[in-house]
Amino acid sequence: MGRQPILLGVTVNLTRIYTKLGDGGETHLGDMSRVPKTDPRVEAYGTVDELNAQLGVLAARGDLPDEWPQWLARIQNDLFDVGADVSTPAGGERERLRLAATQTEWLEERCDEVNAELEPLRSFVIPGGTPVAAHLHVCRTVCRRAERRAIAVGDGLNAEVVRYLNRLSDLLFILARAANRGAEPLWEPGASRDAESEGDAGS
Repeated sequence: MGRQPILLGVTVNLTRIYTKLGDGGETHLGDMSRVPKTDPRVEAYGTVDELNAQLGVLAARGDLPDEWPQWLARIQNDLFDVGADVSTPAGGERERLRLAATQTEWLEERCDEVNAELEPLRSFVIPGGTPVAAHLHVCRTVCRRAERRAIAVGDGLNAEVVRYLNRLSDLLFILARAANRGAEPLWEPGASRDAESEGDAGS
């Protein structure tokens, strides 16, 4: 389905879910221009949508710390702002919805708040641990991909989008560490290589 233009103060009304307008491999951007579905903007906001879906699965869990569901709900709503921003090129006479620095700053505040309770890292973290932590790492990697897709849009993109996604991936990493409660699996460089060498020596 093609995206409708997002204007500040305008309610979105979706009366039909299928329009058949995308059956030929093209879609509308937020300014109603037609582009292939492989356009960098479509790739970017499509990956943001994928991230949002992963966060929705995570938020549906019943074993998250008390404040996290509200945090995730805010982030999911902000990701729709990200998608609206990415989908609409700069220009035009009407004011469009754009991501604001305050939204990124909120992520930084949550990063500092949670990270203050964690022990310093001694090595790189292997994705895994508790189910919540493992899913947060999945979200983190999708977020990193969304960031790369956003960068590929080029200079016409609101720079705050890249900053927001960069900081969100940091927060997801920190939350994964917190979910593991200090029992996170850490990378041991060359561990299996050294173990195999010791085994060969004893045979």
